[in-house]
Amino acid sequence: MTDDQLQSDVRVELAWNHELDARHIVVSAEDGAVTLSGFVPSYFEKTRAVETAEHVYGVKAVADEIDVRLHAAHEKEDAEIAKSVAHILAWSTVLADQRIKATVSNGHVTLTGEVGWDYQRQEASRAIERVLGVKSVANRITVKPRVPASEVEKHITNALARNAALDARQIHVTTLGNKAVLTGHVHSLTEDRIAKNAAWQAKGIAEVEDRLVIQP
Repeated sequence: MTDDQLQSDVRVELAWNHELDARHIVVSAEDGAVTLSGFVPSYFEKTRAVETAEHVYGVKAVADEIDVRLHAAHEKEDAEIAKSVAHILAWSTVLADQRIKATVSNGHVTLTGEVGWDYQRQEASRAIERVLGVKSVANRITVKPRVPASEVEKHITNALARNAALDARQIHVTTLGNKAVLTGHVHSLTEDRIAKNAAWQAKGIAEVEDRLVIQP
């Protein structure tokens, strides 16, 4: 696939996604690496733009250089944002019992604390993406292992084998303490993300090292 074709495909996919306003997003492509620049009116749309580009066939990497330019009506004081974030975390069935702290500076939210699973760490970011006034989210929450590392590798390998979207025979898993290392190859950035997510879902995983090669 040529760079021009990939650029065009990403532009079409962004325009097709009704969750975001892609009119001011600029797309460039080189050797499978896509760069998104320009601006969107919310942090939620920024994250959706990157995820949308990652799903396009032929995309091997996405560089996110999109700015968030809030509408005047959506500008909020840090205290208002912090209050909204605290309420969301407290009312989430997944996060209510976790020790997560949020600080806000000029609309930029930083999350800290410790959880038992990576899906909880990810959910914390997703839960506040749509909060009005948020310009970015820095997720510094750590995952605390709860099971022996010796059990982890088998769990991940089995999870990969169960996933119909992957050819698990081409993916190899090794564990180093509470870190999972993925090697081998996949056919797209989407498959790469699926493999990483499968590894993150294993009990006790606090880090995933992705050495997978994308071969469309």
